[in-house]
Amino acid sequence: MPNDNNTAVHTKFGKKLLKLKRQILSQIWLVRAAIIASVLILLILLSFLIVKSANFHSFTNFSKIVSNFIFAPKDQVKSSNGRVNILVMGIGGEGHTGPDLTDTMIVVSVPFNNSQLVTISIPRDIWIPEIRAKINSAYYWGNQKKEGGGLPLSKSTIESVLGIPIHYGLVLDFSAFEKIINDLDGVDVNIENAFTDNLYPIKGMENDLCDGDIDYKCRYETITFEKGIKHMDGATALKFVRSRYSEGTEGTDIARETRQQKVIDAIKAKALSPKVFLNVPKDVKIWKDINSSLVRDISNESGAVVARKILKSKEKAQKYLIPDTLLFNPPIFPSYDKQYVFIPKAGNGRWEEINKWVSSVLN
Repeated sequence: MPNDNNTAVHTKFGKKLLKLKRQILSQIWLVRAAIIASVLILLILLSFLIVKSANFHSFTNFSKIVSNFIFAPKDQVKSSNGRVNILVMGIGGEGHTGPDLTDTMIVVSVPFNNSQLVTISIPRDIWIPEIRAKINSAYYWGNQKKEGGGLPLSKSTIESVLGIPIHYGLVLDFSAFEKIINDLDGVDVNIENAFTDNLYPIKGMENDLCDGDIDYKCRYETITFEKGIKHMDGATALKFVRSRYSEGTEGTDIARETRQQKVIDAIKAKALSPKVFLNVPKDVKIWKDINSSLVRDISNESGAVVARKILKSKEKAQKYLIPDTLLFNPPIFPSYDKQYVFIPKAGNGRWEEINKWVSSVLN
């Protein structure tokens, strides 16, 4: 016959074991979070050891960056209405015509709640009465007025047009753009419309006299993109986003903005793929190439918070262009220095309708 005492002991032990199992299972999310956090910390520590002292002045600063990335404390960044708005601009840089003209301008609005990450492309040809020039020259004129004044003037100008505060700004030149894509071993871009541009400027040939050719044909090359998915290296991607003089719809600013967003999406998809994201040496190389050509007014600590929020909301991102129904292309008058420009349909310098549209997009 079974021993009643032994049976009671086994039953009691079994109940304790079951209770312990339930406690462990109830906290499994915490275990998983701890594992993920440990992996992230390990990756960042490895990056730190590889980069050594670059951009990190002390271990204290480094640990703050790690902590901010993991926990994303809201009080570590500037924000308004639960969003951090960042102006990202691309310039030609040294060796290009108009090296300080920001032909790429995109506002990235990063949420602190569960709403969508939003990007808004800004047409380069919007006329700004205050500087009597196109919006893409605000960075240039700001730097002319005061050293380092380009980013503040660009931010304040965009604030007026969109009607939202711009908390931070980033400026990257074309050389860094090419390097980043090459660091990623290229990106795959879906080309929706085929086009040919016979007037794509050749770098370094901007002032060539072309042996007296009055059309200066030696300054340009012909580029062609066929419809379909194309794997692009840095140089090819740059031509794809910069092209301005093709015939048809792809020769418009709106088309350029759409192509820019396509390449940004391709870069984001490749950078966040496990093959790249978990490759520490590659991540460090990308960071070095970005930082070598980057002008910014956001700290590493604040940037870590923003990066974490972008990573969290990447699946809910929405891309927008300012609707052409809100913009008007006036005749080429002397009042616009005889340039092709856009002004608001409500009237020159009146941004109310665009402000309302931006508010509806974000809310």
